[in-house]
Amino acid sequence: MKTLLVTGGAGFIGSNYILHKRATSPDRIINLDKLTYAGNPENFTDIVNDPLYSFIHGDICDGELVANLLNEYKPDAIVHFAAESHVDRSIVNPGDFIRTNIVGTFTLLNEARKYLDGAQGSGSDFRFHHVSTDEVYGSLEPDDPPFSETTPYSPNSPYSASKASSDHLVRSYHETYHLPTVITNCSNNYGPYQFPEKLIPLMILNALAGKPLPIYGDGQNVRDWLYVIDHVEALETVLEKGQVGETYNIGGLCEKNNIDVVTSICKVLDSLFPDSPHAPHDSLITFVKDRPGHDRRYAIDPSKIKAELGWQPRVSFEDGIEKTIHWYTENSTWVSSVTSGAYREWITTNYNER
Repeated sequence: MKTLLVTGGAGFIGSNYILHKRATSPDRIINLDKLTYAGNPENFTDIVNDPLYSFIHGDICDGELVANLLNEYKPDAIVHFAAESHVDRSIVNPGDFIRTNIVGTFTLLNEARKYLDGAQGSGSDFRFHHVSTDEVYGSLEPDDPPFSETTPYSPNSPYSASKASSDHLVRSYHETYHLPTVITNCSNNYGPYQFPEKLIPLMILNALAGKPLPIYGDGQNVRDWLYVIDHVEALETVLEKGQVGETYNIGGLCEKNNIDVVTSICKVLDSLFPDSPHAPHDSLITFVKDRPGHDRRYAIDPSKIKAELGWQPRVSFEDGIEKTIHWYTENSTWVSSVTSGAYREWITTNYNER
């Protein structure tokens, strides 16, 4: 049994990671989360009384708190999800992204280094696993090869720039202080518990409510889609078998443009709810003004993690999108709890919804 300090575990990917770990392994989980708008403690209703799960309400920028948690729980690894992650919000308010993604990562690294320095060798198997994004690599042209671990960084938004900065900090702490780190850069995730400002849950919920389905620009922006449980299994593989100091790209081998993703959602909803007054749901599609610095295409080459660690995605987009739609339609209470007035105001402002 290991003890894992998971940061940002009440968010989308972190929640799926923790719930999967508690269902499949004996590892103890310490979940440190600030509970900003996208963090939801209700995700853990089923494990709230689990003696191997603990929730700590706190900020990764609080060095004293982080140090106390490390000394109290003596974790075998930090799995670092905590981040501001929505590109649109980074354009409106980049300061939050600088603080959380850069200063927060620095604080964790610094406290982890001091913790290991004081462990006198007992932390030889410790890992600092930094969970990052493919957006640090910038944008691809249609015929460019997918991003690899050696692709130069070229971030185009305050969000991706802050994540690129945090990646560089993690690498520097390995090179300078020999902190045992691993970095993973993933493609676009989708699945249960995703906050509905993101494309797929936003389209599902708007379509069910008969609201416009706002798509930026011409809808031809391409992303590589990865079902969240595939990502979770990749993270487990890297933490268990990944080489210290290495970076592993995690992709879904599933490039799709935004308009095709939305029409796929609409077709599934048409099949599930043929008598809906909003069917055919693709009649709700509305094109809105493109956002500044909108990267045209992302794609990941996951051949390194497959060759070295034996991981590859298992869930097809067709199966994954059906699983996701079923989850949102069956969890209306969760949806209601996260779609607050502040969230609705944000959607109205950002997508010009009327």
